[in-house]
Amino acid sequence: MSSTQTSSTPRFVVVGIGADGWRGLPDTVRDELRSAGVIYGATRQLALLDTARGELTADLRPWRSPMSDHLTEVIDTTVEGPVHILASGDPMFHGVGASIVSRVGAGGVRVYPAVSSVSLACARLGWDLAATRIVSAVRADPAVVLTEVTDGARVLLLSRDETTPANVAELLVRNGFGASTMAVLEQLGGPDESVEYATADTWTRPAGDPLNLVALDCVGPRRTGLPGRDDDSYEHDGQITKSTIRALTVCALEPAGHQVLWDIGAGSGSVSIEWLRADDRGRVVAFERDPGRAERLTRNARKHGVAHRISVRGPAPEALGDAPAPDAVFIGGGLDEDVLTRAWRALRPTGRIVANAVTVENQAVLTRWNAQCGGTLRRLSIETVAPLGTMTTWRPALPIVQWVATKGASTTGEADEIRTGEKR
Repeated sequence: MSSTQTSSTPRFVVVGIGADGWRGLPDTVRDELRSAGVIYGATRQLALLDTARGELTADLRPWRSPMSDHLTEVIDTTVEGPVHILASGDPMFHGVGASIVSRVGAGGVRVYPAVSSVSLACARLGWDLAATRIVSAVRADPAVVLTEVTDGARVLLLSRDETTPANVAELLVRNGFGASTMAVLEQLGGPDESVEYATADTWTRPAGDPLNLVALDCVGPRRTGLPGRDDDSYEHDGQITKSTIRALTVCALEPAGHQVLWDIGAGSGSVSIEWLRADDRGRVVAFERDPGRAERLTRNARKHGVAHRISVRGPAPEALGDAPAPDAVFIGGGLDEDVLTRAWRALRPTGRIVANAVTVENQAVLTRWNAQCGGTLRRLSIETVAPLGTMTTWRPALPIVQWVATKGASTTGEADEIRTGEKR
């Protein structure tokens, strides 16, 4: 079937609808809904069609909870004619349209977008949408906003429900952004639209409408998404990749796009967290033997706004088996031949591996792998000024040997056949 034929007879038609309901839809979209046999949507969205009951012959079906399971059921069911689905605003912006396209392909879906909530919010606030950072707490902890807040930034947060604004205010105060101006925008584009302002440290407004956005004009410390944050910004027991080494490590891992990172011997999680902050599309699977450190890692991830993108498992190599294949691997703890071999075999083609070693024994392991597989082997030594009696001197940290390699780029050996440094 040609692409033209596919697009003219889609399996699904997704219609974006605003808070102004039926009267806000263009004639083309109204005609589309008049032709529908069945229309799925949230109860609130279906209620927006009340004024058109006499014009619609479709069976209106509200989503069951959880919606994701019901949507999967609808997608997997074969029916004659297109299935019509309502979405809020632009269905391709954090919406159900994008979910359906990812499952059935663009040729199986026709989308009629409405004005997105963020476009409406920027229009009401007078903000430049291109210069505004957008984050979603619809399926994530409100702490996700902490990935974007920095002095002078303008941030729009898509709320999960009516409790989100108060949670955001508390997070901002706790992290030094209490003077930031908050605007909560509800029912944008509808007859009950409202905008309420206050600073985070004076926010006392009771929970309002579940359909809201939180706009932040940030006042507080400057925070960067680049790696190398101060060690004191993490809860740790001393087992942490120090700031300067961490910055070099994250850069060596080259975070970019929809990648999966394995962090083996994750400890406090500082490398994982800064890898995630460098690109908001990545995911991390962290492996940690010590339960106390695993709990600490989770707390650190939430503090830095990335907890929804990291999963914590048990020790390597035992927990490696059913983990999703990685695009990048970092080994900071628990390095040995077995772990290194299994991690390399699991690594996707063209994936990156970075391993840091402190002990002479582990440095010897990396030296062998570099000799047979290529890559870059470097010794990192950092010195910091510290007191010496009444004067100061340079205090060296333990030197780190770091091996960086790209799978498939080797010209000297086959690493997936290496176990003890000799080819099998």
